[in-house]
Amino acid sequence: MNSYLDPTRDKVYPTRLAYGEALVELGEKNSKVVVLDADLMGSTKTDLFAKRFPDRFFQVGIAEGDMIGVAAGLAREGFTPFASSFAIFLTGKTYDQVRQSVCYSDNPVRLVSTHAGLQPGPDGATHQGLEDIALMRTMPGMTVLAPADAVETRKAVFAMADYNHPCYMRLGRSDWPVLFKEDAPFEIGRAFTLREGDALTLVAYGQMVARSLEAADDLAQQGVESRVINMSTIEPLDTDALDQAAMTTGAVVVVEEHQLNGGLGESIARYYAQKSPVPMGFVAMPNSFGESGTADELMDKFGLNIDAIIRTSLETLKRK
Repeated sequence: MNSYLDPTRDKVYPTRLAYGEALVELGEKNSKVVVLDADLMGSTKTDLFAKRFPDRFFQVGIAEGDMIGVAAGLAREGFTPFASSFAIFLTGKTYDQVRQSVCYSDNPVRLVSTHAGLQPGPDGATHQGLEDIALMRTMPGMTVLAPADAVETRKAVFAMADYNHPCYMRLGRSDWPVLFKEDAPFEIGRAFTLREGDALTLVAYGQMVARSLEAADDLAQQGVESRVINMSTIEPLDTDALDQAAMTTGAVVVVEEHQLNGGLGESIARYYAQKSPVPMGFVAMPNSFGESGTADELMDKFGLNIDAIIRTSLETLKRK
């Protein structure tokens, strides 16, 4: 097991709260940091920054496209902007502005979404952002991040502040297990192997990393030793980590809380098809809209649970 993993994994903490706290910490150190929100500051936790630095916080209201335009202008003037909303709104309502004013211009705007995937739960399909990675990772020049826990989220915020290119980070709503010790490394563009194994590789991001680790423990009891990779940078891919996984294990299962179409699984499959084809399995939303229910109920309904990871892994091994 990776030495940077907390061996107990008995704590939980919401990544969105870690984000809000990291913004305040960052704002104390860097007077150029500014934060924008689209009428959801209490939910995205940018209200913490607003209370501490009201003169550097911009509440634009329910006008996400305008928020991107303002953030782009602030970046051009030498500020370090972070713009936030729910994943469904931050990506779906701003596609044109992000494409033209951020990516096309290689403008260092930091986009941070919360409530991604099925996390909005009872709010239903209209609020469940399950296509955000597909929208963002296909934009030329956009870097896409999805940290696995609160510790990694804080480190990612600081890394984004120093990253002088467009960047999108995806966070959740619920409490997630705290996986890492405080000294765990984080680097944009680098994946980290959290568990060694030679039978197959599980590649995951966000809250699915914790579920993949649990599934790997269960698989080990069946004699299947699985490597687990935290692919916290979804775009660009860490191809070195993928090459090593293919060479060592010869089978890969991608686990994500996102539509099957356009997600990390498709990106990795394309890479392997060109470089070193291996049997692959996919645990993801079956290209359908979500429903109303608790987040855990929906994860079970749509096959994004530990049982599904184990079942898909065993099925993939048969094709090895």
